[in-house]
Amino acid sequence: MKKEIQDILNTLKPKMKPDRFYHTIGVIYTAANLAYAYDYDADKAMLAAALHDCAKLIGANDYIEECKRLHIPIAEYSYDSPHLLHADLGAYYAKEEYGVTDEEVLHAILVHTTGCPNMGLLDKILYLADYIEPGRFPYKGIDQLRKAAYTDIDYAVYLEAENVLEYLKEREFAQDPRTKETYKYYASILNRR
Repeated sequence: MKKEIQDILNTLKPKMKPDRFYHTIGVIYTAANLAYAYDYDADKAMLAAALHDCAKLIGANDYIEECKRLHIPIAEYSYDSPHLLHADLGAYYAKEEYGVTDEEVLHAILVHTTGCPNMGLLDKILYLADYIEPGRFPYKGIDQLRKAAYTDIDYAVYLEAENVLEYLKEREFAQDPRTKETYKYYASILNRR
């Protein structure tokens, strides 16, 4: 592991709750494995993974006010689901507080929760690693998703978006439009095969 990533972890560890820190370690591990599987730069994948939840050092109730303070645009649906703003804040903090300048890494952090159409490889790696890391509580379809992540990454992205939308629908939570767009985009890719 590069010293830069170890330094970030040393900074985050005392500030994060233990379960959040162990989740971050699991995401780093999984992102590195996916990077190796798809011949991608493992250091970049681990950097994005190390910082993907760096905004969760503040409480979800403070995300809207923090976005306003930092002049980060807030989509209307985010007022119903402010926890999603940790991705927007995380990309901002990664750049401003941790000095990350790689736009690919910043974009992966930005979309790691909801996905987006036409994701780059690092976007997909982080999006999946966050949901399939070894410490993730078992949920319906996780085994299929874990297998797909290493065999067909676009199919895995589709499955993850589908699982998230189903989870939100079952619990009558608002569905983020970005996740719906991700699902539709990757469904269309699979349909064209």
